[in-house]
Amino acid sequence: MIYVSKGVLKAKMLEYFRRVEQTGEELIVTSSNVPTLRVTPFRKGLPVEDVFCDLRGKARIGDKAMAPETVEWEA
Repeated sequence: MIYVSKGVLKAKMLEYFRRVEQTGEELIVTSSNVPTLRVTPFRKGLPVEDVFCDLRGKARIGDKAMAPETVEWEA
């Protein structure tokens, strides 16, 4: 994790942003030595098809899930 003050970040912002992009390391911005901001690299998520591909064809819906509900709810 990289710590940098607001003043130093202002002077070298592109340099720090490139470093976060290249290394994936978080950048913590401080004000008077107190952390105030966190800069993290954007990570693209996986498509749903890729996440659940190993479950395809294995999930089953039971009879109870498709049966109509006849019990009234209490108010």
